Amino acid sequence: MEIKLTVNGTARSDDVEPRLLLVHYLREVCGLRAANVGCDTTSCGACTVLLDGESVKSCTVLAVQANGRSVTTAEGLVAEDGTMSAVQQAFRENHGLQCGFCTPGMVMAATSLLAENPDPTEQQVREGLEGNFCRCTGYHNIVRAVLAAAGKRSGTEASSEASA
Repeated sequence: MEIKLTVNGTARSDDVEPRLLLVHYLREVCGLRAANVGCDTTSCGACTVLLDGESVKSCTVLAVQANGRSVTTAEGLVAEDGTMSAVQQAFRENHGLQCGFCTPGMVMAATSLLAENPDPTEQQVREGLEGNFCRCTGYHNIVRAVLAAAGKRSGTEASSEASA
């Protein structure tokens, strides 16, 4: 079946099997590697991408369901000059990753969260990321990175600086 969609700002037209998952389309047909295949059961969120600006787990969406729509992966958040998005930069600066496997999905979920709520509380960040799992970090630095991207600092950091 022929699908026409926009991936990271580039119009594409490809013939795909009707049962091909979006995550496999992105990885195998488009050659994009940020959306990771972690579980194929919607449990981990490593495959999270933006579909028309909304975060979705691409292992639950068929490529044909993206026909006529716009898909953004973590690669698509990087500007043409190589500048990372605010969320990507905040993850880097706040050590919001360890092994890096979940990072693209976390970044995409955080990007969607901040588009919906540009001024979240720590609790709202935690709730907004609850569908994405990290087996390495314990989430503290991930939450801190999202708050930093939102232009916030956690109370712990502010108190530490005040007492220094």
